[in-house]
Amino acid sequence: MTTSLARNRNYTLLWGGQALAEVGFSASMLALPLLVLVLTGSPVLSGLVLTVDATAQLLVGLPAGALVDRWDRRRIMLCCEAVQVVALGGLVVALWVDAVTIAHIMAVAAVLGVCRALFEPAEDACLPRLVPESQLATAVAMNSARSSLGQMAGTALGGVLFAVTRWLPFLVDMVTHVVAFVALLFLRVPPSAPVESHPHLLRSIGQGLRWVWSRREIRVTALCAVVLNLFFTAFYLVVIVLVKDQGESAGAIGVMAAMLGVGGVLGALAAPFLHRVLGPHRSIASVFWVLTLLVPCALLVESAYLIGVLFALMAFLAPTANTTISTHQLLLTPDELRGRLSGVMGVVVGTAGAIGPLVGGALTETLSARTAVVVCAVGIALVTVFVTLSPTLRAYGKIQEEKA
Repeated sequence: MTTSLARNRNYTLLWGGQALAEVGFSASMLALPLLVLVLTGSPVLSGLVLTVDATAQLLVGLPAGALVDRWDRRRIMLCCEAVQVVALGGLVVALWVDAVTIAHIMAVAAVLGVCRALFEPAEDACLPRLVPESQLATAVAMNSARSSLGQMAGTALGGVLFAVTRWLPFLVDMVTHVVAFVALLFLRVPPSAPVESHPHLLRSIGQGLRWVWSRREIRVTALCAVVLNLFFTAFYLVVIVLVKDQGESAGAIGVMAAMLGVGGVLGALAAPFLHRVLGPHRSIASVFWVLTLLVPCALLVESAYLIGVLFALMAFLAPTANTTISTHQLLLTPDELRGRLSGVMGVVVGTAGAIGPLVGGALTETLSARTAVVVCAVGIALVTVFVTLSPTLRAYGKIQEEKA
């Protein structure tokens, strides 16, 4: 008889520790640009601190995946938590004694990005060794819910804590990483099969890239995810411009944006059930069709709150598609390549997420906001047609059955 995830000691230790760490991280990600803005008054430098964090994660993503496949994954996670505690502690002390500099803040942002680039592939690679194969989809969905909840709670908490005093969000983040570190000390990960020797790091990265490229189903789903992520992140920025031009308040826009998180949390909770009921191809295609149908609706409503409802509906099925894709990829990939798989996918999807807002900005600069929405809608509709008709994605269920 299989033990439920709630009674799986190792999984609950990892999930609980990281749930707290995600809250602290989201609080810091809100507080860092606010801190730079208060110190310098420069919106450009304020945005740059988040760019530094994201760029560090993207630059380290490929080598991080290769290192995860050659080093002890639990130790990597422990080291990442310890380094973040030191980095955040140093920032708290510098703020306490009023000796913080912009260079120091940027360095902390870079350290956080590097640690995340290492931690996430290590956790992803460990997951199939911590839970039975039959529960992997549920574990992936619960991790998605954890991230959404952490982002929602941490973002709200970060603003409140920063209003109390500047160093408080970073102190809370540091404490959450201490708790996560302690939880990892008690984590027991079944050992992987020993590898006699490892190739040079660059060759190891190349092996990961070739593995991803050699599997058509991974290649196709990655391409579709990239295109969808690019157009949706562009659409998100365009809609903010659209509702702002319609005279909506900053508070209403904030509620509208937060509804994405609400939809993500509810969708993550429903993902294990929907993953089983819909099957692989429909799980993936449904999120594309929902976006295709709902994105044009942003042109028909003028209330930011109603667009927030659209956002929640758009986000609801995304965790189901992510669960289907991530579970399949983890089961398909040999253990010794799982870190590199996660690293490659993180870089690919992360790059699309970084380019999307630039595309949205360019569209709003050259076109009206309403026309830009139409462009995004057409882009999403085209990739939806591809996903619906693709023989590779239509055979996704058969691929999983052959693997099983």
